[in-house]
Amino acid sequence: MSRPSRCGGQASVETVALLPLVVLVAALLWQALLVGQAASLAGSAARGAARAQAVGADPAAAARAALPARLRRGLAVRPRESEVRVRVRVPAVVGGGSVLAVSARAHLQRQVP
Repeated sequence: MSRPSRCGGQASVETVALLPLVVLVAALLWQALLVGQAASLAGSAARGAARAQAVGADPAAAARAALPARLRRGLAVRPRESEVRVRVRVPAVVGGGSVLAVSARAHLQRQVP
């Protein structure tokens, strides 16, 4: 008969010790994906706002329409003569606030009717 090993629970202890690190890395990766998606959507909103401004419509309404409801809360639209800047706050994965903001700008020439 063999004697039981004293290290029998070592794998369980190591797994429990590494779980917070795995959760932290997963949360950071998810947050990075949210930042990328917000940047892409901010670019789409800026292009839509610039198109609306070029034809004389409301650029802020066009930018809002291009964004999902979660990103509309932190939307800031700054139309200028030939460009529109859009700033979107990125929601935090944990806590429900916002982590940072991403911005995009688009240029379009005003269309003469």
